[in-house]
Amino acid sequence: MFTNTKIDANIVFVNIFFVWGDKMEIEEYYKMLDLSNKRIRETDYTTKRFLLDKIDWRDRLICISGSRGCGKTTMLLQHIQTAFEENYEKALYVSLDHLWFATHSLSELVDMHSKNGGTHVFMDEVHYLKDWQMIIKNLYDQYPKLSIVYTGSSLLRINYESGDLSRRQVTYHLPGLSFREYLYFEGIAEIDAVDLKQLLQTHKDLAEEITPNKTILKHFADYLQRGYYPFYKEVYAGYDQRIVQITNQILESDYPAVEKINYTTVQKIKKMLFILAQSCPQTPKMSELYAQLETDRNQGLKMLYILDRANLLSILSSEKSSLKNMSRPDKIYCDNTNVMYSLTEETNVGTKRETFFLNQIKSAGYDILYPTKGDFIVDGKYLFEVGGKDKSFNQIKDIPDSYLVIDDVEIGRGNKIPLWMFGLLY
Repeated sequence: MFTNTKIDANIVFVNIFFVWGDKMEIEEYYKMLDLSNKRIRETDYTTKRFLLDKIDWRDRLICISGSRGCGKTTMLLQHIQTAFEENYEKALYVSLDHLWFATHSLSELVDMHSKNGGTHVFMDEVHYLKDWQMIIKNLYDQYPKLSIVYTGSSLLRINYESGDLSRRQVTYHLPGLSFREYLYFEGIAEIDAVDLKQLLQTHKDLAEEITPNKTILKHFADYLQRGYYPFYKEVYAGYDQRIVQITNQILESDYPAVEKINYTTVQKIKKMLFILAQSCPQTPKMSELYAQLETDRNQGLKMLYILDRANLLSILSSEKSSLKNMSRPDKIYCDNTNVMYSLTEETNVGTKRETFFLNQIKSAGYDILYPTKGDFIVDGKYLFEVGGKDKSFNQIKDIPDSYLVIDDVEIGRGNKIPLWMFGLLY
């Protein structure tokens, strides 16, 4: 009798233990679901990024990359707001840099979401998840009825050689605001994006339609200083400081999360960034720079291309370069004019013009290289010289498909196109 009672007590204890464990899992899941729903409900939908309507959200695995501050999180939450129409329990939003994941498993959370009727998982800052590619691949394979969308740093490198994710997912990149989007965010004008060929052919008619009563050049000047990052609407005097903080986050947190590097290397990369930002767009003597950073050519080039991938600097070369074929750049720019204003004490007007042009062309998805004549060659065909309103064709005369990009004018003529109009490409 005593033996049976002991056995019964053990059985009761075991049952209680497992019931308690299941209950805790459910509570933790609902805790994260409530946090997700709160973030979704509180998201502002009054302005949206161009990419929101370009993504085919029906794909079962979607990757969205981009630098900090460009609006990836807001875009995800805006999509959930409209796609799920208050039935938010079907969608789970999580940010993988949340402390919760220091002691909890993403895989178990996704499993619980699926078992409770969830159909979509939106994962932010995936680069903070160790072995993220393998985990996402496994989730994709194990839950064939689950749709997965994830965002990551622009530093994020997907292993295309293995094909594990590249053949399963659709990838998008979100840059900062174009000038066209800035005008929309400011309530000044809603303008459809134009492709480059259309802009070159119809810029005069388009400018005449847009510019009346818009003081477009004033808005353009404002955008160049504080308008590339959507958070400009949330901070005022601290805008430049916020960009510096984001720069530090990218190099001190995001990059170490993507690749194994030590503190000394991070400090060298930060030093390189501030040295180069002061000299843009001239390329300094790279050997002297490497000596100053106490590094060699190979490591120095890797650091340089990291800053390019991080969307902090923009490298311009006469031929396409990659991490496998890194070469000395012909010119180095800040990625965008807002970064230039934040990291440099003085902003050269010519550098500002070229930086804007380079950024908007690259962000719109066009290939851009450094030519033997002129400032930029786009898609291997269109040659551009950038300057003020008195700029002449002398440097690129008699070259087919050559154009002057001129600042300080609202409306161009012929092959003279206003600089601000290249902000209409996306």
